[in-house]
Amino acid sequence: MPEAAPAVDARAIAERIDSWRVRTDDALQRALDGCRDSEPRLLAAMRHAVLLGGKRMRPLLVHATAEAFGAAAGVADAPAAAVELVHAYSLVHDDLPAMDDDALRRGQPTVHVAFDEATAVLAGDALQTLAFSLLAATSAEATPVPPLTRLAMVEVLARASGAGGMCGGQALDLAATGNGSIRDVAALERLHALKTGALLRAAVALGALAAGVDTPTRARLDDFAAALGLAFQIRDDLLDVEGDRDTLGKTPGKDAAQDKATFPALLGLDASRARLETLALRMREALAPFGEAAAPLAELGRRAIERDH
Repeated sequence: MPEAAPAVDARAIAERIDSWRVRTDDALQRALDGCRDSEPRLLAAMRHAVLLGGKRMRPLLVHATAEAFGAAAGVADAPAAAVELVHAYSLVHDDLPAMDDDALRRGQPTVHVAFDEATAVLAGDALQTLAFSLLAATSAEATPVPPLTRLAMVEVLARASGAGGMCGGQALDLAATGNGSIRDVAALERLHALKTGALLRAAVALGALAAGVDTPTRARLDDFAAALGLAFQIRDDLLDVEGDRDTLGKTPGKDAAQDKATFPALLGLDASRARLETLALRMREALAPFGEAAAPLAELGRRAIERDH
């Protein structure tokens, strides 16, 4: 358990979160600078995918968890950048014509539109391998954590990214699109626990590993992260119905147009909002024993539920 901390006001929390965002952007820039000898068009596509903004929710969760439990400065930089690189790769591939066929991401043309499909596939592949390279780096400066901890981080991110995590969830999503095959909440929650939730849970787990927390604490943090992952997806589904292109930075209304399995489609808007409130309570209860040390994690949970893009 983290030591009791003095009350932290909302402004101080926001400043800490902003500082982690800056650290993340700097770490991502350094990681891409390390690829400067790559083929120029490929590297440009990688930069396009990573450096044009984004909420940075996953790396922020890594930093917030690590700091809450006393990790030294810099320990969370590599895992935070790694999980964001995996997220970026997944978006590049998700936007492809073979997947969601989207032309807009973060208010900019998607990678396959700005470049071409082959380059987008390669850029996604390269971002994924770069993520694991960061975690496996052997220099203490690159990843100042013990080798066994780095190995555990690799395992956590690999499991969350693969067939039993994000990729598996995407496969379930593709299989359910256009046919109404998902007809109950449990099946829909399983889909999104893999597609969206797995990587968010991995982010919190990476922060916990960076701080060396004990098993019971990791279990409680995972409960928070599981609720957050589901809430994040429900909010995404609601925004696709209620949001606008300029605010979202991507094309709204595509879920309904493609007959995707979503919470509003299955439950309706009011029930989806009620489910969000239940998940918000679950997140607060999971973090309650950690007190003010977990205030930034609680704030990230609130932002996930209340965001407009």
